[in-house]
Amino acid sequence: MLININPRNPQPRLIQKVAEALKDGATIVYPTDTYYGIGCDIMNRKAIGKIYRLKQRRQKKPFSFICSDLKNISQYAKVSNYAYKTMKRLLPGPYTFVLEGSRLVPKMVLTAQKTAGIRVPDHSICLALVKQLGCPIISTTATLSNGEILPDPSAIFDALGAQIDIVIDGGPVPGRPSSVVSLIRDVPEIIRVGLGDVSIFE
Repeated sequence: MLININPRNPQPRLIQKVAEALKDGATIVYPTDTYYGIGCDIMNRKAIGKIYRLKQRRQKKPFSFICSDLKNISQYAKVSNYAYKTMKRLLPGPYTFVLEGSRLVPKMVLTAQKTAGIRVPDHSICLALVKQLGCPIISTTATLSNGEILPDPSAIFDALGAQIDIVIDGGPVPGRPSSVVSLIRDVPEIIRVGLGDVSIFE
């Protein structure tokens, strides 16, 4: 199913429809402030397993997930004062912060070190979805099994439509990755330089 949602003012009725599908175990494609992402309810192990198979990815390499705001992050990760102040300056935005996960996070979404990549994208659609759902959604770039990044929702629908329950068309996205920064033990480490400015960590 392909659904058009306004990226500036997401229609509440459509957001609710997608959130209800997520609660029922749906997998979706949705826009972010970097790429289109593939996701599901973080609490649905079956749906997460489906995305692992779709991406042909080993479970030892867990997916990031999207929270709606800093308060939401603090439920699903251990956030120090330093991490809180740092993220408050930069979020929402094109960053993935690596933090130690809380007990609420399913083990299959954590690394062996019990860490997770967490995002709060500057995009109304995915933030509205997380708020409506009431818990985070998985975030992994919409790609083919060979790693080719799919540029837009129509191409994604043509390539993955049979394997994904809902593809959201929310218009164009930048098509560049997020910057990834670890804040473990309050020692910032730049893991990947992407759209987000990382000069404050250098």
